[in-house]
Amino acid sequence: MSTLASSDLELVAQTPLLAGLSVGELALLLDGAHVAVYPEVELLFSQGDKADRFFVVLEGRVNLFALTETGDQSIIEVFDPICTFAEAAIFSSGIFPLNCEVAAGSRLIHIPAGLFLKRLAEKPSIGLILLSGLSRRQVHLIHEISELKSKSPSQRLATFLLALAAKVADSSGNSERVRLPLTKSVLASRIGIAPESLSRALNRLKAVGVETRGREIEITDIEALRRLVREDAA
Repeated sequence: MSTLASSDLELVAQTPLLAGLSVGELALLLDGAHVAVYPEVELLFSQGDKADRFFVVLEGRVNLFALTETGDQSIIEVFDPICTFAEAAIFSSGIFPLNCEVAAGSRLIHIPAGLFLKRLAEKPSIGLILLSGLSRRQVHLIHEISELKSKSPSQRLATFLLALAAKVADSSGNSERVRLPLTKSVLASRIGIAPESLSRALNRLKAVGVETRGREIEITDIEALRRLVREDAA
């Protein structure tokens, strides 16, 4: 564990929840926060644990999941850099409602709930900025749920691949080859389909130029993939 560097603060300022805060306000709210590195996969918290902190993903990925009756993981949400997560629990019940697993190689900021809420009480005007951030997050979730309900499994997968290709293009300039950051079973749960439906969706995407080799994906016709997403789901 380590204290926050100035570069970490710059990243935190990009999160939807905390964007809009001044440098001084951000430093005040992050009093007592620290950075933790996870070289291996690790359970961050379990359903029912006390929500005594929330987090910022700086590097890597975390999965929020519920356990089915058979003990399997059902992925509820995946968080990539740069975003906050688990903040709702500290504002509501004070209990984590789900389980959370950190991917190997992740780097997170832990923000203690007690100090954070104390600073908010001292500076209530900051709370209005945070409410705006939470509202943006809610709008995003509503949009995501709407997308899932209105699209076929192939379209859901295509939407995910297009977003992944755009992210790769931003960093390397090449959007034709991407690597799935999730296992296929986790990806299926993430986009709300059964694992066998994912296999069928991958086969259907071959018709629009998507080739799969394990977790390596080649997109040979990105415009065809975009057209597929825009079609009415059958």
